[in-house]
Amino acid sequence: MHPTSSRPPRGPDGTRTDDRRPRTSRTLLAALACLAALACLGGLVLAVRDKSPGRPAALSLPTAWPAGTFSSAAASATASQSRLGAVSWPAEGVSAAFIGGRGMTYGPGATRQVPIASVAKLMTAYVILQDHPLSASGSGPDMTVEPSEADQYPSQAAAGDSLVAVAAGETITERQALEALLLPSADNMAWVLARWDAGGQAAFAARMNAAARSLGMTATSYTDPAGLDPSTVSTAADQARLGVAALRVPALAAITAQSTAVVPVAGVVRNTNTLLGQDGIVGLKTGSTQAAGGCLLVAARQQVNGHSTLIVAATFGQPGTAGTILPNALQTGRNLVLALDVALGPGAQP
Repeated sequence: MHPTSSRPPRGPDGTRTDDRRPRTSRTLLAALACLAALACLGGLVLAVRDKSPGRPAALSLPTAWPAGTFSSAAASATASQSRLGAVSWPAEGVSAAFIGGRGMTYGPGATRQVPIASVAKLMTAYVILQDHPLSASGSGPDMTVEPSEADQYPSQAAAGDSLVAVAAGETITERQALEALLLPSADNMAWVLARWDAGGQAAFAARMNAAARSLGMTATSYTDPAGLDPSTVSTAADQARLGVAALRVPALAAITAQSTAVVPVAGVVRNTNTLLGQDGIVGLKTGSTQAAGGCLLVAARQQVNGHSTLIVAATFGQPGTAGTILPNALQTGRNLVLALDVALGPGAQP
């Protein structure tokens, strides 16, 4: 560590403060400091060797480090990560998982950009709730469906979009709109919310990308709020990060955990995530398009040695036909959660 000044400190009378000590005391202190330094050096040499001569071993990290160095929290996460057993990752597509206390675990293609289909709607909901916060059970303000949005419903249905029925002039609360967005994965509600929040889809996509940057999702690019556009791409690792952030938003965590909801005009809507309630699964979002394949971002809570452990797993690009890619993604996601349970050890249970 370099001194802040080349000049020694001086007292009020102008004399050097270190000159005020007797010379013998200064000499003795210097000798003791040298001995202490040699003792520390000897301890460090011993620390990097194990019982086998000449064989280096890992350094033992101290419990506290000065600011700006390797933190004790990071040390704990690294140690926990080393105790995670082997994970049986999906054979197809790309995968990654966040495990509480261990951090991100990378599966095949975890950092490769791929289309994510309706999983993009989780970021749509995240941005809406950043701009218009709700409590876990709050309803929020009303919004009105415009005639042009209702008029487009027949053509959107003919194109095979995922929709909820709407009517011109209907009012819907923020929470109901988010339930329609996230449970049955309504594309038209993503467009309504984008217009309500930012005036249009392009402006809202810019807000989605700004939110992604703020969360460290550096390999993610949103071009539409519904995820229909194959140019909306991300990585399994980035989406697992988003899943963790989403679960910190009480209303978002609560909505993605709902199996059903009731919204105006459409009535009862059901969650496409049929895994809820199984194996500790509590959310988050499904998606499927021809370009993206079957996609799932899933959250589960497991008890590991008496402690609740969060798992957020992402698996995208699952193969199949139009009618099977989503069921395939759900089964693959469930298998991944179970595989992570096994890797956590015999103490893991939902």
